Amino acid sequence: MSTDAKQRPVYVISVAAELVDMHPQTLRLYERKGLIRPGRSSGKTRLYSERDIDHLREIRRLTQELGVNLAGVEEVMRLQHELDDIQDEFEAEIERLEGEIRARAQTHALPSSQDAVTDPRDRPVYVISIAAELVDMHPQTLRLYERKNLIRPGRSSGKTRLYSERDIDHLREIRRFTQELGVNLAGVEEIMRLRFQLEGTRARLEHRIGDIQQDIQSRMTQWRELPSSGSGTVDSESDTQGDVQKAETL
Repeated sequence: MSTDAKQRPVYVISVAAELVDMHPQTLRLYERKGLIRPGRSSGKTRLYSERDIDHLREIRRLTQELGVNLAGVEEVMRLQHELDDIQDEFEAEIERLEGEIRARAQTHALPSSQDAVTDPRDRPVYVISIAAELVDMHPQTLRLYERKNLIRPGRSSGKTRLYSERDIDHLREIRRFTQELGVNLAGVEEIMRLRFQLEGTRARLEHRIGDIQQDIQSRMTQWRELPSSGSGTVDSESDTQGDVQKAETL
């Protein structure tokens, strides 16, 4: 199913509730909590999409199968909505770039993407004893969280664990969920899995957009260097169609 089809609001609340085996009042509660974001018809009737149905099933899995409390579910769904939004933004950016190709804006060069620069916050610098002190945890707790894949420290050439500023932020978040919000370990695992997925997805999409921008920049340079003859125009149109097809396959 395409992304647009999954986002199309089609189910009234009674049908959506039946599909996920919940009471309609439960869906209204989840909406007030920001866990679900149904659309509205012109008459203000709630309409749920396939994506909303997927989210509701995920909420049921978290609460009924994993025993995650509402605070944990709220964080999981916040991250899920962020993932949805970044995917939508990426698709919108692809459409914009396709428009640039079709228009063949030869007088305005797109900014060339720069080589990816490692975020300083990802640089592994803290040994486990310092990291544990910074987050007020025992080093053994950090080792447990690593085995649970809640944290992913780097390694020195000698295989010593080294934690980054981002790792420290993640550990503080884990402590907040467990100590302040009472989220169980299963819930924290879901939250951190989505957090890693969100960060990885954002990095991959930004890299792909950069690649597309570089390709367009190169093509536009080639177009400017083409002779202004009839045959050159035909070739340029052919290249344009090929670039659009390439962007649509990404």
